[in-house]
Amino acid sequence: METYEEQVTGLLLAAGGGRRLGGRPKALLEHRGRSLAEHAVLALRAGGCARVHVVLGARAETVRARAALDGCVLVDNPDWEQGMGGSLRAGLDSLAGTGARAALVCLVDQPGIGAEAIARVRAAFRDETSLVSAAYDGVRGHPVLLGAAHWAGITSTATGDRGARAYLKAHARELTLVECADVARPYDIDTEADLVHLE
Repeated sequence: METYEEQVTGLLLAAGGGRRLGGRPKALLEHRGRSLAEHAVLALRAGGCARVHVVLGARAETVRARAALDGCVLVDNPDWEQGMGGSLRAGLDSLAGTGARAALVCLVDQPGIGAEAIARVRAAFRDETSLVSAAYDGVRGHPVLLGAAHWAGITSTATGDRGARAYLKAHARELTLVECADVARPYDIDTEADLVHLE
Protein backbone atom coordinates (compact mmCIF):
# COMPACT_ATOMS: atom_id res chain seq x y z
CA MET A 1 0.00 0.00 0.00
CA GLU A 2 1.32 3.42 -0.92
CA THR A 3 1.89 5.90 1.87
CA TYR A 4 -0.46 8.87 2.04
CA GLU A 5 2.26 11.11 0.56
CA GLU A 6 2.72 8.80 -2.42
CA GLN A 7 -0.95 8.41 -3.32
CA VAL A 8 -1.02 11.81 -5.04
CA THR A 9 1.71 12.31 -7.64
CA GLY A 10 2.61 15.78 -8.84
CA LEU A 11 2.31 16.15 -12.61
CA LEU A 12 4.06 19.17 -14.10
CA LEU A 13 3.24 20.06 -17.71
CA ALA A 14 6.42 21.74 -18.96
CA ALA A 15 6.51 20.99 -22.69
CA GLY A 16 5.53 24.37 -24.12
CA GLY A 17 7.76 26.03 -26.68
CA GLY A 18 6.98 29.64 -25.83
CA ARG A 19 5.80 30.44 -29.34
CA ARG A 20 4.79 33.98 -28.29
CA LEU A 21 8.06 34.37 -26.38
CA GLY A 22 10.31 34.06 -29.39
CA GLY A 23 10.53 30.30 -29.12
CA ARG A 24 12.09 30.20 -25.66
CA PRO A 25 10.95 27.05 -23.82
CA LYS A 26 8.94 28.15 -20.79
CA ALA A 27 10.54 25.50 -18.58
CA LEU A 28 13.88 27.36 -18.78
CA LEU A 29 12.65 30.91 -18.10
CA GLU A 30 14.27 32.24 -14.91
CA HIS A 31 12.33 33.23 -11.79
CA ARG A 32 14.01 34.05 -8.47
CA GLY A 33 17.24 32.43 -9.54
CA ARG A 34 15.72 29.14 -10.75
CA SER A 35 14.18 27.89 -13.96
CA LEU A 36 10.38 27.78 -13.97
CA ALA A 37 10.59 23.97 -14.11
CA GLU A 38 12.67 23.84 -10.91
CA HIS A 39 10.42 26.42 -9.25
CA ALA A 40 7.30 24.34 -9.98
CA VAL A 41 8.85 21.04 -8.87
CA LEU A 42 9.88 22.58 -5.54
CA ALA A 43 6.36 23.97 -5.08
CA LEU A 44 4.81 20.55 -5.78
CA ARG A 45 7.11 18.88 -3.27
CA ALA A 46 6.55 21.55 -0.63
CA GLY A 47 2.81 21.22 -1.25
CA GLY A 48 2.85 17.54 -0.34
CA CYS A 49 3.68 15.60 -3.51
CA ALA A 50 6.52 13.20 -2.69
CA ARG A 51 6.69 12.03 -6.29
CA VAL A 52 6.72 14.32 -9.32
CA HIS A 53 6.47 13.49 -13.02
CA VAL A 54 7.53 16.25 -15.46
CA VAL A 55 6.36 16.24 -19.08
CA LEU A 56 8.95 17.77 -21.41
CA GLY A 57 8.66 18.73 -25.07
CA ALA A 58 10.28 21.82 -26.54
CA ARG A 59 14.08 21.45 -26.41
CA ALA A 60 13.68 18.56 -24.00
CA GLU A 61 17.37 17.67 -24.02
CA THR A 62 18.35 21.24 -23.12
CA VAL A 63 15.82 21.29 -20.28
CA ARG A 64 17.15 17.94 -19.01
CA ALA A 65 20.70 19.30 -19.06
CA ARG A 66 20.01 22.71 -17.51
CA ALA A 67 17.16 22.27 -15.07
CA ALA A 68 17.76 20.58 -11.71
CA LEU A 69 15.02 17.95 -11.84
CA ASP A 70 16.71 15.29 -9.71
CA GLY A 71 14.36 12.63 -8.40
CA CYS A 72 11.63 13.48 -10.92
CA VAL A 73 10.32 11.08 -13.54
CA LEU A 74 10.90 12.85 -16.87
CA VAL A 75 8.35 12.09 -19.56
CA ASP A 76 8.87 13.08 -23.20
CA ASN A 77 5.94 14.30 -25.26
CA PRO A 78 7.11 14.16 -28.90
CA ASP A 79 3.80 15.74 -29.98
CA TRP A 80 4.16 18.79 -27.71
CA GLU A 81 3.51 21.21 -30.60
CA GLN A 82 -0.08 19.92 -30.81
CA GLY A 83 -0.89 21.48 -27.43
CA MET A 84 -1.35 20.79 -23.76
CA GLY A 85 -3.78 17.92 -24.31
CA GLY A 86 -1.02 15.64 -25.55
CA SER A 87 1.19 16.52 -22.58
CA LEU A 88 -1.62 15.71 -20.16
CA ARG A 89 -2.20 12.36 -21.88
CA ALA A 90 1.52 11.54 -21.78
CA GLY A 91 1.72 12.51 -18.13
CA LEU A 92 -1.28 10.45 -17.05
CA ASP A 93 -0.06 7.49 -19.11
CA SER A 94 3.27 7.68 -17.24
CA LEU A 95 1.45 7.16 -13.94
CA ALA A 96 0.04 3.76 -14.94
CA GLY A 97 1.35 1.04 -12.66
CA THR A 98 2.96 3.46 -10.17
CA GLY A 99 0.31 3.05 -7.49
CA ALA A 100 -0.72 6.70 -7.74
CA ARG A 101 -4.39 7.23 -6.91
CA ALA A 102 -4.49 10.82 -8.18
CA ALA A 103 -2.45 13.30 -10.20
CA LEU A 104 -2.04 16.89 -9.06
CA VAL A 105 -1.53 18.84 -12.28
CA CYS A 106 0.41 22.12 -12.42
CA LEU A 107 1.48 24.23 -15.40
CA VAL A 108 5.10 25.36 -15.66
CA ASP A 109 4.13 28.88 -16.78
CA GLN A 110 2.20 29.79 -13.60
CA PRO A 111 4.90 30.69 -11.04
CA GLY A 112 2.41 32.70 -9.00
CA ILE A 113 0.86 29.42 -7.88
CA GLY A 114 2.99 27.99 -5.12
CA ALA A 115 3.04 25.40 -2.36
CA GLU A 116 0.14 26.87 -0.38
CA ALA A 117 -2.39 26.50 -3.20
CA ILE A 118 -1.01 23.07 -4.07
CA ALA A 119 -1.34 21.93 -0.45
CA ARG A 120 -4.95 23.16 -0.28
CA VAL A 121 -5.98 21.29 -3.42
CA ARG A 122 -4.05 18.19 -2.33
CA ALA A 123 -5.77 18.22 1.08
CA ALA A 124 -9.13 17.75 -0.66
CA PHE A 125 -8.03 14.35 -2.02
CA ARG A 126 -10.19 11.48 -0.75
CA ASP A 127 -9.83 8.55 -3.16
CA GLU A 128 -9.59 7.61 -6.86
CA THR A 129 -12.87 9.35 -7.62
CA SER A 130 -11.65 12.75 -6.35
CA LEU A 131 -11.89 15.65 -8.78
CA VAL A 132 -10.61 18.91 -7.29
CA SER A 133 -9.67 22.30 -8.70
CA ALA A 134 -8.25 25.50 -7.32
CA ALA A 135 -10.58 28.46 -7.77
CA TYR A 136 -9.79 32.15 -7.93
CA ASP A 137 -12.74 34.25 -6.80
CA GLY A 138 -14.95 31.31 -7.77
CA VAL A 139 -13.42 30.76 -11.22
CA ARG A 140 -11.81 27.36 -11.82
CA GLY A 141 -8.06 27.34 -12.41
CA HIS A 142 -4.90 25.37 -11.56
CA PRO A 143 -3.72 23.27 -9.90
CA VAL A 144 -6.18 20.48 -10.60
CA LEU A 145 -6.31 17.11 -8.83
CA LEU A 146 -7.49 14.25 -11.03
CA GLY A 147 -8.38 10.96 -9.34
CA ALA A 148 -7.31 7.81 -11.18
CA ALA A 149 -10.93 6.82 -11.85
CA HIS A 150 -11.12 9.82 -14.20
CA TRP A 151 -7.87 9.33 -16.15
CA ALA A 152 -9.31 7.23 -18.99
CA GLY A 153 -12.11 9.73 -19.56
CA ILE A 154 -9.70 12.65 -19.49
CA THR A 155 -7.20 11.11 -21.91
CA SER A 156 -10.01 10.39 -24.38
CA THR A 157 -11.09 14.06 -24.42
CA ALA A 158 -7.76 15.90 -23.96
CA THR A 159 -6.98 17.33 -27.40
CA GLY A 160 -5.18 20.42 -28.64
CA ASP A 161 -4.79 23.03 -25.92
CA ARG A 162 -7.91 21.98 -24.05
CA GLY A 163 -6.29 19.64 -21.55
CA ALA A 164 -8.90 18.44 -19.05
CA ARG A 165 -11.22 21.41 -19.63
CA ALA A 166 -13.95 19.54 -21.51
CA TYR A 167 -13.94 16.68 -19.02
CA LEU A 168 -14.12 18.98 -16.00
CA LYS A 169 -16.98 20.92 -17.58
CA ALA A 170 -18.90 17.69 -18.23
CA HIS A 171 -18.30 16.54 -14.63
CA ALA A 172 -18.90 19.88 -12.92
CA ARG A 173 -21.20 18.30 -10.32
CA GLU A 174 -18.41 16.02 -9.12
CA LEU A 175 -15.82 18.80 -9.01
CA THR A 176 -14.77 20.26 -5.66
CA LEU A 177 -13.58 23.87 -5.90
CA VAL A 178 -10.98 25.04 -3.39
CA GLU A 179 -10.63 28.82 -3.13
CA CYS A 180 -6.99 29.92 -3.46
CA ALA A 181 -7.17 33.60 -4.41
CA ASP A 182 -5.79 34.59 -1.00
CA VAL A 183 -2.59 32.53 -1.42
CA ALA A 184 -1.84 32.44 -5.15
CA ARG A 185 -1.97 34.48 -8.36
CA PRO A 186 -2.95 32.46 -11.45
CA TYR A 187 -1.29 34.53 -14.18
CA ASP A 188 0.33 32.79 -17.18
CA ILE A 189 3.70 33.61 -18.74
CA ASP A 190 2.57 33.61 -22.37
CA THR A 191 3.87 36.80 -23.97
CA GLU A 192 6.78 39.23 -23.65
CA ALA A 193 4.52 41.53 -21.62
CA ASP A 194 3.99 38.74 -19.05
CA LEU A 195 7.72 38.60 -18.30
CA VAL A 196 7.24 41.47 -15.84
CA HIS A 197 6.00 38.83 -13.39
CA LEU A 198 9.40 37.14 -13.31
CA GLU A 199 12.06 38.29 -10.86
